[in-house]
Amino acid sequence: MNGPPSILVVDDDQRNREMLAEALSQAGFAVDMACDGIEALSKANAGTYDTVLSDIRMIPCSGLDLLDSIRKTMPEMPIVLLTAFGSVDTAIQAMKQGAFDYIAKPVNLDELILIVKRAVEHRRLIENTRTPKRAFSERSRVASLIGQSKNMVEVFKLIGKVSHSRTAVLIQGESGTGKELIARAIHDNSPRATYRFVPVNCSAIPDTLLESELFGHTKGSFTGAHTMRRGLLEDASGGTFFLDEVGDLSPAGQAKFLRVLQEGEIRRVGSNESVRVDLRVIAASRRNLAQLVTTGRFREDLLYRLNTVMVLLPPLRERHEDIPLLAEFFLARYGDKKEVPVTSFSSATMRALTEYSWPGNVRELEHVVERAVALASQAILSIDDLPPEVIQKDVEASDRSDIFPGTLKALQREQVLKMLESTHGNKDRTARLLGISRRTLYRLLEQYGLGKAKSSTEADTSDT
Repeated sequence: MNGPPSILVVDDDQRNREMLAEALSQAGFAVDMACDGIEALSKANAGTYDTVLSDIRMIPCSGLDLLDSIRKTMPEMPIVLLTAFGSVDTAIQAMKQGAFDYIAKPVNLDELILIVKRAVEHRRLIENTRTPKRAFSERSRVASLIGQSKNMVEVFKLIGKVSHSRTAVLIQGESGTGKELIARAIHDNSPRATYRFVPVNCSAIPDTLLESELFGHTKGSFTGAHTMRRGLLEDASGGTFFLDEVGDLSPAGQAKFLRVLQEGEIRRVGSNESVRVDLRVIAASRRNLAQLVTTGRFREDLLYRLNTVMVLLPPLRERHEDIPLLAEFFLARYGDKKEVPVTSFSSATMRALTEYSWPGNVRELEHVVERAVALASQAILSIDDLPPEVIQKDVEASDRSDIFPGTLKALQREQVLKMLESTHGNKDRTARLLGISRRTLYRLLEQYGLGKAKSSTEADTSDT
């Protein structure tokens, strides 16, 4: 092809459309524009473009509809999609349907131009080799993974790329980052979605039970084996086997699982017959497996088998822009369950959530929102409803006018109740740990309206 690369920009927002066209024109592209998906499809069928750049949210023909239509007639056309709604649904669907890339708004123009240049190079390489890129058609069924940060968008795109294959995937991330959710997203968007997703937490199965749990056993193979039992690996055949916290697997367990990956078959305990299994294996670990290999605590050959594609999940403290989206999602999940629904956050509350470091990641955020909803007495969550550790000490007094005078009392109450819960209701231990007398503890509980309440787990006995 001669001349500058030609780009079709599609957006029903005239201002955005013209802004994108101007930036691409200044970068040396020949730019044409369409105001919606229908006009874009007409122009794409009539003209020759190197790349299509389209918004997703358009009526009556969305960017995904446009992608699907163009891929049917021009499968080699690279299409880059833009959206202001960064969720796993649209990201995975876009990549599975064959989008070249997916960009969350607000758009970094330098990054956009770089992606469009790569798309053009991809198109011209295809023109030379005539090997059309595979298109995808299945729709994501995952709605609980949310994010618009660059790190999470890259994760969503990777899910869309690997889900169609049976390639082994290793997911690494801190506790609470959602490793099992990612594994389920890969399974739900794969051809194996109609079969079982079988999760196994390696740290939860004792070595003595590991072989029987994974491989099953025959009747009479050991004491208590009254019937033949299929193992979890056999149950997962045809579907996906998720090995969570694989770094906690014992050396014996590592050797046995490696054999399954190498031979594609299992042998029940007490049986001499092998059973073929068809598995897509996804493993996850909060620990760095490469470091475990160097210390001799994890088999290098097993790591090679598991680590065909690695997905690195960022901790929540590295994706602060996703916290409001996640918090609103969890509020919608729990807020409607109260007699008086909780519908929103105060500005101070959302600021505290955003500034907190979240050592427990997304799981901790969910628990904090659920707890806050349970304690809330109004439709708007106030900062009083948050646990003390989430409230930042460096919030300016001028920004905290909505939290006084009740905050100090709320913090004191929360600390007392938290300590009482940790001691399973033992008031002697609670008073001692708080550094107050038993009488003072009773007085505080009466102030909180709990003086006469007895917990089912309370062990209210004096130390001897």
